[in-house]
Amino acid sequence: MADSKEKLFSDFPSVSTEQWMEKVTADLKGADYEKKLVWKTNEGFKVKPFYRMEDLEGLKTTDALPGEFPYLRGTKKNNVWLVRQDICAKDAKEANAKALDVLNKGVDSLSFHVNSKELSIEYLETLLKGIEAPAVELNFSVCQGHAVELAELLVAYFQKMDYDVKELRGSINYDYFNKMLTRGKEKGDFIQTSKALIEAIQPLPFFRVLSVNALTLNNAGAYISQELGYALAWGNEYMDQLFSAGVPVSFIAKRLKFNFGISSNYFMEIAKFRAARLLWANIVALYNPGCLRDCDNKGENGECRCAAKMAIHAETSSYNLTLFDAHVNLLRTQTEAMSAAIAGVDSMTVTPFDKAYQTPDEFSERLARNQQLLLKEESHFDKVVDPAAGSYYIENLTVSIAKQAWEVFMKVQEEGGFYAAIKAGTVQKDINETGKNRHKAVAQRKEILLGTNQYPNFTELAGDKKSVECKCCCGGDHAESGIETLNFDRASSQFEALRLETEASGKRPKAFMLTIGNLAMRQARAQFACNFLACAGYEVVDNLGFPTVEAGVDAAMAAGANIVVLCSSDDEYAEYAVPAYKALNGRAMFIVAGAPANMDELKAAGIENFINVRSNVLETLKAYNAELLK
Repeated sequence: MADSKEKLFSDFPSVSTEQWMEKVTADLKGADYEKKLVWKTNEGFKVKPFYRMEDLEGLKTTDALPGEFPYLRGTKKNNVWLVRQDICAKDAKEANAKALDVLNKGVDSLSFHVNSKELSIEYLETLLKGIEAPAVELNFSVCQGHAVELAELLVAYFQKMDYDVKELRGSINYDYFNKMLTRGKEKGDFIQTSKALIEAIQPLPFFRVLSVNALTLNNAGAYISQELGYALAWGNEYMDQLFSAGVPVSFIAKRLKFNFGISSNYFMEIAKFRAARLLWANIVALYNPGCLRDCDNKGENGECRCAAKMAIHAETSSYNLTLFDAHVNLLRTQTEAMSAAIAGVDSMTVTPFDKAYQTPDEFSERLARNQQLLLKEESHFDKVVDPAAGSYYIENLTVSIAKQAWEVFMKVQEEGGFYAAIKAGTVQKDINETGKNRHKAVAQRKEILLGTNQYPNFTELAGDKKSVECKCCCGGDHAESGIETLNFDRASSQFEALRLETEASGKRPKAFMLTIGNLAMRQARAQFACNFLACAGYEVVDNLGFPTVEAGVDAAMAAGANIVVLCSSDDEYAEYAVPAYKALNGRAMFIVAGAPANMDELKAAGIENFINVRSNVLETLKAYNAELLK
């Protein structure tokens, strides 16, 4: 059998890159290779249409091993990750009951949003009653002003329970800079609080209490290289400030936790997490961290390699969640979870599909849990470490993203560091500009949101659904100090507002496809027009074809159409467009599907509306709503 396999490879001669390019060039028939096949990413680098083994030459990433510095392929030698669920603990007893329930359903990491007003040892005892702390990762979020108090109470509680502290894993989500980004609010003394927090949690060696919430950037629409570059600068700000304040580097690094978002760019997200570990390991190494205990994981000069391990929690993005056709969110979050699992994150939260329009219910939370459990129990993603290793494409993506992220990192350092950049508003302006560009891309359908700006559900109504913002415990306050904040409008928000406007008006316009002439072209343009207009919630009526434009117009009027869309070929518009427009005689809005060469002539005849692939779908539909919903 082995011989036959070897013969199989020898029977087929290898094909060189030059031969592939000759074939590609021939098939392009004179078209520009760079314009047609090379993709320029939002991150600013180019992606080729194919990669070969020779593209790995010179890449040091292929020398990395799992669990070894610089941790490109993971900080451990397995791919086990923790399934996390968030619980809002306004009522400790109710939160405890929910925690005990989900722990029996596959969750092994809990994240409690703690009610700071009720914080006490009794509150924690109620919250954690019956939970075997060594068997589950315990994470806590609380208002900044109560983070040190929470740390002290946790230490007291665990000591009272007589746990072996070396078996306890978890975190406190203290992040001074995140509140500045989200609420424009700066409160307390960052250095003194951080030092007090590190000191208070000292009895719990595996609890991380300083957070880098790059998820915030992701949910504001940041590009991947921006999220990573700013996250590195964010983490380095903790390192630099606290080290200057006299805290040992190893103490700081081992208390840091990075919370990343996961976008829908599948392969690039895999590459992002690989690049993140690599870059962070090298940043920490520059501080030459001393080893806190005697172990074998040391560098050439005795520096602590364990301190260079990046602890990563990943959460699926809220930026691309949609209110309409919400079950498509399950497809988005599933591929996002897959990319994070393949990339080897330490823990993960899958956002429930209904989060955009309501507080997630028991059903949506169950689905979110099971999405991860399917990856583990049925797809066995946890059984293979870094399966992306050696991939010609992903290894090159990893290097490209690392370079772009490093440029962002260095730019922040030149501005005086992350804190200075936030105070100046440059981080917020950069991310908000990206968000603006992405919203424009969604409006023009250059960035697709299935079910929202492409292939919408024609008959769906929102009913009582409306966009909501999750507020748990101490959330809800707004900018107070004049610091610019991030914009968290989801990518679909403007299309949703448009469709909700249509629904609320009670005047759902009816769009009638007047299909005539060339069969292939009229069908293609009718399908295009139906999808285009349904994005505003219009009723669309497709047709098999009409023998004359007069027959089509009569049928449209009989159907009570508010819009008539002429669907034919460019050549035939010269024959059909003006007669159809005159036959309609202003009784409904008249639209031509396409961008025919004689468009100027048709406009001169009075035809104003054309829809095609170059149209700004959102702005066009806004204009139609303004006219049709009067």
